[in-house]
Amino acid sequence: MTLQKQLESEIYQGQFGEFSINQSDRLGVIVYRASLLVAALSFAIGSWLVLSEGDTSAVISALTPLYALFCAALGVSLVTIHIYMAPLHRLLQVFWGIGSIAAIVMTLRSSEPLALALYHHPSMMLGIGFTFVALTGIYFKEAFCFNRLETKFLTPLVPILLLGYLAGILPTYWQQLLLGVWAVFFMVFALRKLVQPIPADIGDKSVFTYLKENRPAQL
Repeated sequence: MTLQKQLESEIYQGQFGEFSINQSDRLGVIVYRASLLVAALSFAIGSWLVLSEGDTSAVISALTPLYALFCAALGVSLVTIHIYMAPLHRLLQVFWGIGSIAAIVMTLRSSEPLALALYHHPSMMLGIGFTFVALTGIYFKEAFCFNRLETKFLTPLVPILLLGYLAGILPTYWQQLLLGVWAVFFMVFALRKLVQPIPADIGDKSVFTYLKENRPAQL
């Protein structure tokens, strides 16, 4: 018997019955983790460019494609993540969609690069910020399910930084410090996910089955 068949034949006891994990489940987790890593890398590179090089034209030009890559990878993560509460899962995807559409519209309509436009007009964060609400939802889910220390810091850090910037109450030093901490912790989170056992990210499939079968009765 091959290793793949052995893994698929393993039976797990869930809250609402037995279940098995197939190759499709495992592939979904691999895609989720890979997309998180891509998002973290693009975010870390962009943050490093901002913190080390300042507002040079080369840095500003590089930030837009890095942000686009970050958004695309985050979108894939939100498709492949396993969340028991389907309405919450859909809500995070809607938030990502709103933020992504806002970023596209602002990029097309503004005469400045996206990063520079955000710097000059913090109120634009009201639209793009929805993307980071979705990202914070992932942090919260991981902190709640796996008790990860870095996501416990990231869950409040992201809204503190973005809302503080939007309100204009955070000094530049604190903005830079929090951005650097965010980038580092995001990378730590994404790298630690790579070595986590795959079944943990799949969760209890019997719960998903139960919720799906009982959804019509709840409406």
